[in-house]
Amino acid sequence: MDDHTASLEKSQSAEALRHYLKIAKDLRQRANENPATADKRLRLREWQARRLARSHAALLTSTRFSKAARFFLSDLYGPKDFSSRDDEVERILPLLVKMLPSSALRTVALAVELDALTERLDAAMVAELSAAGRIETVDEDAYAAAYRAVGCRPERQRQIELIRQTGQALDRFAKKPLVTRLLTLMRRPSHLAGLGDLHEFLERGFRAFQQMGSATEFLEAIDSKEQRLLERLFAGSEHPFR
Repeated sequence: MDDHTASLEKSQSAEALRHYLKIAKDLRQRANENPATADKRLRLREWQARRLARSHAALLTSTRFSKAARFFLSDLYGPKDFSSRDDEVERILPLLVKMLPSSALRTVALAVELDALTERLDAAMVAELSAAGRIETVDEDAYAAAYRAVGCRPERQRQIELIRQTGQALDRFAKKPLVTRLLTLMRRPSHLAGLGDLHEFLERGFRAFQQMGSATEFLEAIDSKEQRLLERLFAGSEHPFR
């Protein structure tokens, strides 16, 4: 990649980061204003995390893929609250654009876009499950009915695409020859500067993908299973999760 292309990619990633950070932050603030709503959001996310663990059990128990699978379920698509990481990014975005390699900045930008979209879809699911009186007792039938009622098929499709794109960005990031040394050197300064969550996110993703080698098989396994599930849910299939 030449200097002009790298600079353009950094600029695009920084612009996307600003945009999706604001969306994610606003949605989280809205969800957390009311303790009851915050509790409902957590219930939904915990149920989704358990579902993901069941759906991708083979990856979680694989010697080769388990570390990457755990990273995906905890740092990209799980119940974790990303407020601290996103606050750190927002606070020193101009410095991050200068400091991080283009591949790392794009990884963060895609992760934050995924976070913002997930917040939006989860808010709609919480509202639908609450209206149906099922948020306290979410099960597969209640979730499937709410999923279809919310709709948003293009957004659901985009969510799956973002998971794959974020994985691909991490895969490229993990193949950079000097990243191991850079992350090690950044560890202490990052924590001293209040950027511990961001650094740990990048380091966990880097280690997971570096250990696994090529991410193609891993990402295809997630993509194909989540795509099939989306199609079964929208089709109203009986027992779509089995």
